[in-house]
Amino acid sequence: MARKTVNPTKPNKTHPPKWIEPQLTRLVDEAPDGPNWLHEIKYDGYRMHARIDGSDIRLLTRTGLDWSHRYRTTIAALRALPVKEAYVDGELCAVRADGVTSFSRLQAGMVEGRTVDLVFFAFDLLFLNGESIAKLPLIDRKARLEGLFSSDMPGLRFSDHVIGDGPAFRKHACRLALEGAISKRIASAYASGNRGLWVKSKCLNREEFIVVGWTDPTGSRPHIGSLLLGYYTYDGRLMYAGRAGTGITIAELKRLAGRLGPLQVDRMPLDVPPPRESRFGSPLELSRVHWVKPEMVVEVTYLTWTEDNLLRQVSYQGERQDKPARQVVRSVPHP
Repeated sequence: MARKTVNPTKPNKTHPPKWIEPQLTRLVDEAPDGPNWLHEIKYDGYRMHARIDGSDIRLLTRTGLDWSHRYRTTIAALRALPVKEAYVDGELCAVRADGVTSFSRLQAGMVEGRTVDLVFFAFDLLFLNGESIAKLPLIDRKARLEGLFSSDMPGLRFSDHVIGDGPAFRKHACRLALEGAISKRIASAYASGNRGLWVKSKCLNREEFIVVGWTDPTGSRPHIGSLLLGYYTYDGRLMYAGRAGTGITIAELKRLAGRLGPLQVDRMPLDVPPPRESRFGSPLELSRVHWVKPEMVVEVTYLTWTEDNLLRQVSYQGERQDKPARQVVRSVPHP
């Protein structure tokens, strides 16, 4: 049954909304310039909403699932915020020693039950102490959010920003080996589901794809040969994108095999069959392919798209349990 979306602009004088559909981003080649945009670091974690209603504190995914039980330490950290009620948009991340967020480390921590060192980066505030503020300009919402944070809040950080000069900001982020930049219109209200007021520009080609199947392993490799990847087009077609075989540990191969086994189906889920051969990589042997329901989302890095719309030099980064497959939508690279 479809989840009912709460209107974030409808005032509620007592409690924050149960869940607000998050505002989304659109991928662009370069961060926009000009004084009407602010720019933040793009974090590499799980998009998460923190809902605070007195002593009842919950962490909600981008689809409204309650993941509070998975992150007890983060729930405890949120109790340090000087609020009675609040609804905060942010990203839950694992942070390396050099300060860079790491999705693969986040996923490994989840699998192994190590979540005590995660950090919740807060970048927007939609409700505060009985008042919906989602209609306020973003710059004003962030000012109120920043006022809730101090330097001594383990597990919590305010996501700071700069205004203007987006290309220089992204260039500096790339020089620091960060994932990229998120750019937002400073005067805009919060717009659930909108993909135009917030844009993302990346340093490395990094994207989510749907697993549509896997191949049998060869040689000494156990469990899985490679993952077959796909994506939805804007008109609803499920298209083949290529294979991901590198970057997967033996432990992760075993875990993926356990996750994908129950999803196996007899019929290919793609609307267009994958090419048997490509100039890059070995031919795809359909006799070694196991198709699955298009439900699992993974994140990969890649060098580029080929002219026949296949990914090149793909490296697996981890499963995106926070993102539904139907949200993996993009245009065909070379129509």
